[in-house]
Amino acid sequence: MDLHLKNLFGRFQEQFGSGPGLGPGSGTCLMKVEDINPASIKSIFRAAAALYRTDPWKRLRPGHLFGIRVGKDSDWSSKKQLFPCVQFIGGDGGDLGFIMFRSENNARRMTGSRETIRVPNVEVLRVTFELESIIFPSNQRMIRSLALEASGTDRFPAIDVARCMSSGGLQFRNPTLEELRFVYAFMKAISLVHPLLQQDKEAGPKWSRLMCFEPFIETVDVQWPPEMAKGYDLVAVTVSHPPGQAYEEKTSSTASSTPTKYTEPPKEDVFVDMKMTSTVGFRQCAMCDKDVNGEQSLSCGQCRAVIYCSPVCQKQHWKETHKSLCSLYKAMMEREEELAMKIFSFPCSVDQPCKWLESLGIHQKGMWRRKCSCYSHCPFGLLPVKGGLWDSWGGLDDEEYPRDSPFHNHLREGRSSPILLSSWSEYYNLRSLSLSSPVADILSHALTVYYILTSLSISSKNLLLKGKEVILHYLGPEGELDWIPAFAEIGHLLNGLGNIQIVMVGPEVPTNLSGTTSGISSRVRVNLVRGFYQEEATYLPPPHVVVALNCGLECYASWTGALDLIKSMGIPAFFTDQCEISCVNAKQVLRGAGLHITHPVTPNPFRSPVRYHCPSNNLPSYGNGFVLGVNT
Repeated sequence: MDLHLKNLFGRFQEQFGSGPGLGPGSGTCLMKVEDINPASIKSIFRAAAALYRTDPWKRLRPGHLFGIRVGKDSDWSSKKQLFPCVQFIGGDGGDLGFIMFRSENNARRMTGSRETIRVPNVEVLRVTFELESIIFPSNQRMIRSLALEASGTDRFPAIDVARCMSSGGLQFRNPTLEELRFVYAFMKAISLVHPLLQQDKEAGPKWSRLMCFEPFIETVDVQWPPEMAKGYDLVAVTVSHPPGQAYEEKTSSTASSTPTKYTEPPKEDVFVDMKMTSTVGFRQCAMCDKDVNGEQSLSCGQCRAVIYCSPVCQKQHWKETHKSLCSLYKAMMEREEELAMKIFSFPCSVDQPCKWLESLGIHQKGMWRRKCSCYSHCPFGLLPVKGGLWDSWGGLDDEEYPRDSPFHNHLREGRSSPILLSSWSEYYNLRSLSLSSPVADILSHALTVYYILTSLSISSKNLLLKGKEVILHYLGPEGELDWIPAFAEIGHLLNGLGNIQIVMVGPEVPTNLSGTTSGISSRVRVNLVRGFYQEEATYLPPPHVVVALNCGLECYASWTGALDLIKSMGIPAFFTDQCEISCVNAKQVLRGAGLHITHPVTPNPFRSPVRYHCPSNNLPSYGNGFVLGVNT
């Protein structure tokens, strides 16, 4: 009897709800939407299934509101965003899906503590994931006739627009084709960005069960399916939490232009000259490029990020450039605590590289010789090699560097497979390394490559799990050419399954090493090729993935040809850079080359824990600090 009542209550809950939401489906059918075609319906169902797989309801509740911008206001017939505020429902009962509101104010008025409040004359678009057994017959016929993709095992999205009546009832209609395009873009974008939300454990009352997140804003490019495109293939979708972030749009002649993000500038032009207390030797004025002693330099008093030699340069830079970007820099500076890796016990801030290396006893030793300027006269890849692995790691103690040995007793479902890692602490525990060891600073390159292949590039991960070879084109190597021994660790992490061929291509590869192959482990080999990628790619084996670490896309004109080639190949490509402002510039370069960011800028869990100081700003800067991707 208890089981019978449980099943009966479960079915009642599915059909009529018992929490946030507007109740059972209205019976609207997408086949009745004017001018829609079967291909559009299939694309919408695929996007819904992809969103369902990411399970946003695991963390998100109705109290978490998101701001949404799809393209420019002028892209829509009403000349404004159709549904700029969204909430997810069903994580703690009720309808499973999400509700899109015409305004943030409407969303807050309709969000009750336990139920969705029906506010008269408010119209919302809702998407609910309903069990196939209880959806309306017209939708069942549509699902069968078009062979639509299910969300999970047995759910399908039901989409309608509901207006709350003064009587307390609801009036339903089919969504328009334009509204469905908006929903499609939202589902594709939120699937990418909601996993990036970081919990803020200090925010919110301690008694509240609602998880609080740090303020978040990200723009991703969504590709329209051919049947939904209107003269352009992609649209920029910006997701923010909480909603209400400040934006402006720059006028552009191209329909696919991405809205440019700006934070509100200060209402008054207030200048506060901050004396630097850092012991950094020399800094560089952001306005005139003049070198200035670290102790005599000034920084913007509001963001504290940008360096100046005098108040005159500071005020001139404010008027010309910095006024519109100051708040953005301030937000980046506020991530200092988040980005710092406090698990390590060695000094993780470097003002003067030689002194830092001396404090660790590894100055001018082994691979560490590339971490200061003492060996800058020696071409990359040609540092004299004295001995074995111990010498390569600068004579560190046995528990402070990874040994050239496999991992034992790491089986997955009874067999060997690549070891999946998500943090430095996991790796150090796996290798039983002391947290006083600085090897993460050099291993960052090798483990970033491994992280991309096993966590970010699904196609590469699948190849490795099947025991096949992945070919990776590694663009623009410099110091890495002297850190090849560190890349042997990738072979051990593969744990007996799959192979990786790394082809390092760049103008810094020495002529006498070009064309050579190093079998650094039984499962990893490195080929070295001198030259520019766009000129050498025809002679190389076709890649599965392209990577460029600490790429500096905005610094080198030679990237233009390489990016054109990456675009024409359509191969997944991932880039890292040291600080967020470099990533902002990288995004502009990529979009200028016709490439569109499909993996948004995120902190790299295998960034170097060592913070370096940029000459002209104080922004948190780490080797391989952030990662972004295209064609993914």
